[in-house]
Amino acid sequence: MRSVLSAYNLGELSPTAELLASELLTNAHLHTGGPYALHIRPTESGQLRVGVWDKDPAIPSGLGAGFVHGAMPHGASEGGRGLGLVRAYADSWGASLLGEPGGGKVLWAECGWRDPARPDTRT
Repeated sequence: MRSVLSAYNLGELSPTAELLASELLTNAHLHTGGPYALHIRPTESGQLRVGVWDKDPAIPSGLGAGFVHGAMPHGASEGGRGLGLVRAYADSWGASLLGEPGGGKVLWAECGWRDPARPDTRT
């Protein structure tokens, strides 16, 4: 992740992008039967989108409808905090079901960047 972001002069996003990628990949590894893949791309709105595709069409409650913003699991459990961290550190997040049967889903999160060649239009 660091090498890719550095090559595109987005190295300042490494800590946040690495956290988002790590949590989304861990979620796919632990909760799906595989395979899964990481996708990284800048968006036209000036964000870096980190997405993880997997074949399981189930949207985790932490990113789907009905989640409680800022809710974290109770107790001393070491698990169950990943999507809460994604929500806390991402500028936006979500899930997209892929249309074809067996297409799975993409869980994604975005963090901000600014292209010096383009004016910052975010408010």
